[in-house]
Formats: sequence, C-alpha cells, structure tokens
Amino acid sequence: MTATTGALLADNRFKAELEALLERHLPGSFPALSLCVIHRGDIVLDGAWGWIEPEARQLPIGTDTLFDLASVTKIFVETSFLTLVEAGKIALQDRLVDVIPEFGNSNPREISGSQDPHTRRFLPIDGEYDELSVDVSEVTFKHLLTHTSGLPPWRSVYLLASEQAPAPPAFGRAYEERRWRGGLASMLRFPFAGPIGGAVRYSDIGIMLLGEAVARLQGSRLDKALAELVLDPLNLRSPTYNPVQNGVPREKIVPTEYDDSWRGRRAWGEVHDENACGLGGIAGHAGLFATARDVAVFGKAWVSRDCRLRLSAQLRKDATSQQASGQFRMGLGWMLKAAEDSSAGDLYSNASYGHTGFTGTSLWVDPIRDLVTAVLTNRVYHGRHPENIHAFRRSVHELVARGIDEK
Repeated sequence: MTATTGALLADNRFKAELEALLERHLPGSFPALSLCVIHRGDIVLDGAWGWIEPEARQLPIGTDTLFDLASVTKIFVETSFLTLVEAGKIALQDRLVDVIPEFGNSNPREISGSQDPHTRRFLPIDGEYDELSVDVSEVTFKHLLTHTSGLPPWRSVYLLASEQAPAPPAFGRAYEERRWRGGLASMLRFPFAGPIGGAVRYSDIGIMLLGEAVARLQGSRLDKALAELVLDPLNLRSPTYNPVQNGVPREKIVPTEYDDSWRGRRAWGEVHDENACGLGGIAGHAGLFATARDVAVFGKAWVSRDCRLRLSAQLRKDATSQQASGQFRMGLGWMLKAAEDSSAGDLYSNASYGHTGFTGTSLWVDPIRDLVTAVLTNRVYHGRHPENIHAFRRSVHELVARGIDEK
C-alpha cells in the first residue's frame, strides 16, 4: 500500500473495515486499486494498493499511477459534447447526419441484431423487429447520449479496420489515423439492432460516432478536442489517450488482460478495449487513462457546478435526470442509480449518477451528500469473467457512505 491520506482514515472503524474489504479482494479480484473520495469539495481519501507486477510484487501502485478507464472515457467525451451544445455549436435534437453526412449514405438500413462483445457471436434479432428498417437520418445526438439510437451495442470494428494488431506501444510512435478512418467507414454502414428512439440499448458504436462528431465540431482530433473542451479548463493533467506514445513510462501504468487471441501480449500501456486499440487508441467509448484523483475531480466539477465546465444549470440538470430507460436509466451520458443492485450500493441517494468501465473502473456522484467516489481497478488482469467486481463496488460505496454519514 502506498501512503494513503484523508480524513476518513482518522476513523479507526472505517480504516479497519476498509482493510478487511481490501484483504478479501486484493489480489484475487484485482491486483491493483486506486480510490479517491471527495466530500463537500475536500479530498477525504486518496489511496492506492497493489502492484504493477503482482506475481513478482514489483512496482507498487501509487496515487499517480494511471488506470485504463474503459467506458468511464464515455462520460468525459459526452461532457465535451455538452459543452459544444452550451456554446451553441450544436443542439441535442440536431441529427447525426448534419455533422457526419456519410452516415446517411446507406439508408434505410435493416434491423438485424448485434454482436456479443465477449463471445463475439452474433445475437439474433428481436422477433418484433423482423423485416423492419430504419431511416438513419432520424438519429439525433440525444439518441446517442441516451443510448436510444438503435445502433448495435458492439461490432468487431477493429478487425474490419485491419486484421493485424498494432505494434506494441512505444514512445513517440505516431497515431495511426488510417485505422480510425477504416473503422469509421464500417460503422457508417452497420445495420441497426433496434428502432430509433426505443428503449435504452447501451451502444459503444453510438458513442464512437459521438466522438467523431466532437472532433469535427471542434475542428481538431478527438484527444485534442477533449483537452480543449474539458481537461485543460479543469486543469486535469493525467487523463490521456495512448499514454506510452505520449511519454508516460509503463511503470506508471496499470496493466490489464493478457490478450492471447489478437495482440499476443498483455495490454500494458495500451487500451484494453480491442476496438479502441485497433482504431488507433483514440475513441469516444474507451481509451482514456487517468488517476483516480483526476477522475474524482472531474466528478467534483459536476456536483459543485464548477463554472470552468461551461455548462448551464439547466443542461446539468437534464444531463443528470432521467431521459430514457431500458437496459439502464440514462441521463445525457450519465447512468442514473438503479432502484436495485446498483454498483453504487444501497446507501447512495436515488439522485446519484455515475458510470462504470469494463476494466473495473467507476465514478459515482451523490449530489445529496455532495460526495464523489472514483474507484479504479484492473479486474480484467486475471481474465474477463471475474464476478467479484460488482460486489466490491457495492461494498466500497456503502463503506464510504457510512463513513461520511458518521463523521
């Protein structure tokens, strides 16, 4: 364990319960963890546990270690889009084809199911949509933000862009834009998984297209657009795409899964998500690496109504209020706490909003308590199917909520 600080640790009961929780999950559920809690604007817990190389117990995790955020990337990119809405460059009800006109070149499109992101098998079409088609010009940016576009949840875009995996990351290696362009060409033709404007169907494809729209609207590559719109205004220095290429040593980056089916190596310093990796490492749905502290500070900017985020009170309210339901309750980009079995646990208020990532990351914000909790792990280090991460997330959030309430 690194030096861990914060007022919560002054409570001996909280400290003992946290240590017991970590003993149950480290290193079995994940070999590395960073946890940052902000309450009423103050960091009350900032700690890191575990090892970069757990088998040899080498390179201890620090609070400055970067974790692969996976889908927590989405809420950063979605926030950048909302700042463009606030600036009047685009509107929620504007159509995707207004910014990416090629999206309308294949129209109408059939509804023909999707592909499972884990098994890669193709999923059958819902019987009620058999032989139906959609007018793709009806997809709006609000549909993308609420995951109601009807676009497929996942497709193996990386193989359509290039069957050959990228070379291992190295400092200074140039971004391969051809990979993104090849993948984008595929995404512009995919059939839909359901009707436009229906129930929530979580879609990586939709947020990948949203990221492309942000880049075009801002007039710069997505990583630069995100920095200009969100990261630099909030003075967030750790979030980065392609960290090794951008000068971060691997010893400061948490590794994830050993990929024996495509890359033939452990993902270390490169994004775990194949689509993000195969498209050059910069995408709307995944690819960011960051520290827990910076993820928590980003959440603090939302709950504290930080003016540097350049969002109106009404847009913030809309983003964190229910706009659609189905697979999840969705605001505009933010997932809202579910009534039962939420990863935020049972003690966070029903007004809570957040997002999770497949690698074992999460950010949850409870506006009633003015409480932000960033939990970063690499639970996929041992493989894709460990079930312990959900139980850990619930336990740690409930422990934090009790600790705050008892202060």
